[in-house]
Amino acid sequence: MDWMMIVKAFVVGGLICVIGQLLIDLTKLTPARILVLFVTAGVVLTAIGLYDPLIQFAGAGASVPLTGFGYALAKGVQEGIAKQGWLGIFTGGLTGTAGGIAFAITAALLCGLLFKSKDKS
Repeated sequence: MDWMMIVKAFVVGGLICVIGQLLIDLTKLTPARILVLFVTAGVVLTAIGLYDPLIQFAGAGASVPLTGFGYALAKGVQEGIAKQGWLGIFTGGLTGTAGGIAFAITAALLCGLLFKSKDKS
């Protein structure tokens, strides 16, 4: 087991979470806008070539947070364009993230079936 990779993943993932917490605490951004900001940041950082080195450095510490979802979308589009030309712009992102989307839908369905929702009051 590579303990150094575990430490790097923990530090990078933790820093991404710290940025999110600071945005929650210090701005008036809603959590939904922060989530969109993180996904968009992952796409932009991938487009300018900065997220690939971060993935190589931190592994799951960079690929698991929402910025990693943006990275997967951007990489899917890049691969889609390479394989299908301009049509890959529309199909590549979904192909690149299909596993994560399918898991999220399945988990939401299971939670909806297993747990009963309540009012906050």
